[in-house]
Amino acid sequence: MINRLAKLMPNLVGGSADLAPSNKTNIKGGGDYSAENRAGRNLHFGVREHAMAAICNGIALHGGLQVYCGTFFVFSDYMKHAMRLSAIMKLPVTYVLTHDSIGVGEDGLTHEPIEQLAGLRATPDLLVFRPADGKETAAGWDAALTCGLPTALVLTRQNLPQYENSGKAALKGGYILSDSEKAVPDVLLMASGSEVEQIMQAQAILKEKGVDARVVSMPCMELFEMQDAEYKESVLPRAIRARVAMEAGCTMPWYRYTGMDGEVLGIDHYGASAPAAKLFQEFGFTAEAVVAAAERVLKK
Repeated sequence: MINRLAKLMPNLVGGSADLAPSNKTNIKGGGDYSAENRAGRNLHFGVREHAMAAICNGIALHGGLQVYCGTFFVFSDYMKHAMRLSAIMKLPVTYVLTHDSIGVGEDGLTHEPIEQLAGLRATPDLLVFRPADGKETAAGWDAALTCGLPTALVLTRQNLPQYENSGKAALKGGYILSDSEKAVPDVLLMASGSEVEQIMQAQAILKEKGVDARVVSMPCMELFEMQDAEYKESVLPRAIRARVAMEAGCTMPWYRYTGMDGEVLGIDHYGASAPAAKLFQEFGFTAEAVVAAAERVLKK
């Protein structure tokens, strides 16, 4: 997306905190900014996340340039106050935050974000966009470039499938990715990012068991809350109390959508060092765990 946008937007500039190859933030052919090359579009901020975000605020305040910066999601803690100032001043800085969960795997507890999603979602006037596939990522960039607010694009390390029905609807923050065959679903399944894959698989398993589930992708709670009551009701009908949400982060943000009758499958403790697939299995981020939770809430 950065390189496609760079061809359309000559004023797009940015970089990362010494992680461009991992964050995929390099503008190909854009040159490196330096004292000798003021036309360079790639900014090498060095390993100093707070200064990087503060510099981006300054660029945004100057005007004329559309700026982004990137690092691993867990390091967003280092630049939290600068991000908060982005929100206070409503500066359209885009934060590319990759390696977003325990899926980082072998890097271990120190590099696996748990509480960061909840922390950024609690920040007023900051969009937190966690896409499930490439089309949702494009929607996240669309929102970042048009909403007039700072945006955190929270991106997974794992390869993800592409969904047939994803796309522009993600601009509403939450939408029906795969609907029930019934007019009124038996259960609502919700997730963001990489865990959408698990709830899509769970929908198919539940169907074999005679349970009709609606899958709701929720890449951006802030955008969803901006929609009118009629739209939100069409996606998450209040009459359906059987609800399950899954996200590889702390469970807190999801109870606003599941209510006390639903279940949230998340992680409220630190991770471990192991391959991502093993960690997801160990900590219950599986389709089978979603199915079991759906069966429990249907019995309430």
